[in-house]
Amino acid sequence: MSYPQAPWTLKGFAYQTVHLIDIAKASPYVPIGIEIVSVLPGKTIGGVYLSQYKTGSTLLYSELIVIAAIVRRGDKLGAWISHIYVDQADSIQGGREIWKLPKEMAEFDWQGNEQRVLVKGEPSEPGGADRVLCRFADNGRLNLWRQSGQVLTYSQLESDLFLFEASAAGNLAIVNSRLDVPSSSPFAHLIDSPPLLTVKAEELEATIKAPSVAGPGTRILATR
Repeated sequence: MSYPQAPWTLKGFAYQTVHLIDIAKASPYVPIGIEIVSVLPGKTIGGVYLSQYKTGSTLLYSELIVIAAIVRRGDKLGAWISHIYVDQADSIQGGREIWKLPKEMAEFDWQGNEQRVLVKGEPSEPGGADRVLCRFADNGRLNLWRQSGQVLTYSQLESDLFLFEASAAGNLAIVNSRLDVPSSSPFAHLIDSPPLLTVKAEELEATIKAPSVAGPGTRILATR
């Protein structure tokens, strides 16, 4: 098995939901040395990112990312990813070894011309049934305009913190969405309320750069 070196180019479409996340629930996933940014008393911002990368991408795959919190180290704001799933083995290996992200395998069932998706994870026990990670439905949208921007993300390997940048451009739309995260999903305790906002990026073009070491950090292991 081999994977392409960074940077990766990703083209397709993506949804991003925005949620208020309890800081107490996010804290077990975030290393000591990184501050969780509070937007309301006891709350930070997180969400679910669902995407499908198509022709023209470094690899062709679907992806589900759970952002547990917005965090800060020094003057740099970034996202902290608690769960990440893809349906392509090279993406798993590259994600783990290049970006130090805990990628796992999942099955993505895109239905109804990309309007709905069912994501299933691997069984929690050998021989068990697949776990439904989430169901998502796009029930209509208000088209906006094409925009571009950059996002910083922190990750960790052993005692080192890493920071990497993703730059992206896409035709944005505000989406009337429904996101169902069953209680058996590994991230149900984080994503436990409807989205405050859902945005779709069509004709997405993103570049994910290689990470750099951001400093030391010690993970507090999540208990759920």
